[in-house]
Amino acid sequence: MNNVQLNAMMDVLCPMHVLLEKDGTISHAGPTVQKICPPDRLVGSSFFDLFAVKRPKGIRNIEALRRRAGSKLHISLRDDPDSDLKAVLVPYDIDNGKVVINLSFGISILDGVRTYALSNADFAATDLAIEMLYLIEAKSAAMDASRQLNLRLQGAKIAAEEQAFTDTLTGLKNRRALDHVLTRLVSTQASFAVMQIDLDFFKAVNDTFGHAAGDHVLQAVAQIMVEETRNADTVARVGGDEFTLILPNVGSEQMLLSIGDRLIERLENPIKFQGNPCNISASIGTVWIQEGHMLDAKDILADADMALYQSKNAGRSRQTLFQKTDIVAPSIWAD
Repeated sequence: MNNVQLNAMMDVLCPMHVLLEKDGTISHAGPTVQKICPPDRLVGSSFFDLFAVKRPKGIRNIEALRRRAGSKLHISLRDDPDSDLKAVLVPYDIDNGKVVINLSFGISILDGVRTYALSNADFAATDLAIEMLYLIEAKSAAMDASRQLNLRLQGAKIAAEEQAFTDTLTGLKNRRALDHVLTRLVSTQASFAVMQIDLDFFKAVNDTFGHAAGDHVLQAVAQIMVEETRNADTVARVGGDEFTLILPNVGSEQMLLSIGDRLIERLENPIKFQGNPCNISASIGTVWIQEGHMLDAKDILADADMALYQSKNAGRSRQTLFQKTDIVAPSIWAD
């Protein structure tokens, strides 16, 4: 077999091989090696000018390399010291001192394929590295699909939880969300206020203009409450025309009274529905819980309700601040 036939055979069987002369000069390189090394520097160059033997250590010439025939070698490219190639040397022309070195990416095949833009055509047809590459790609695709599925499930869970805590008509929090927030604040014995708000004359809106008008009014009221409270406050619709505000970090009674006054004033302005003015007002009952309180959520809501009923009985369109000894109505708005 002449050299041309030998080279052609080796290119098919071992596309990642180099043939070395007795002095270590590269006389031929497989097609895949030509892709990972500068092809104009391969043939005629010394093997050690292009490759470095990382293990076993101390191999720096062809004589030392030839003595490791049959053993696994770890080598790297001089132009890419971080590269990690596996190799084995086999003599093929003992009389003339010629050897063949076959290279492999080993477990770094995925990095090699990406770095040098290789394909299955760059490996021997019987090379198990191709199967390994397919398995890696299949695993990567499966893991990506799993991540996408988990993200969708997590998104669906968050959406479901958000829906479970949201009043569908107004977009405010609902009773369930209110109970959750209130229970948390009670457990920490933090300072906060609860403001119960009931719309006055709302039934007249429904009776006069229909339920569509009532829904429109509730949505407008919800928007006003959001505008008049802070981001940290909880605004909830807990019944047909009943709302509850939870206000953490209240600094003074005056702060509570100011919020109530603004709400009452704005809600007294007619809300237009299809050109018709819908007239309502608001009655408010507020309880301010001091830090270190020992009340439970049920008692707090009962106190706020008691203050609300006092506002209703006093003529509506006003707010009442609950106190332990008595109930006072510090701000009164005329009907």
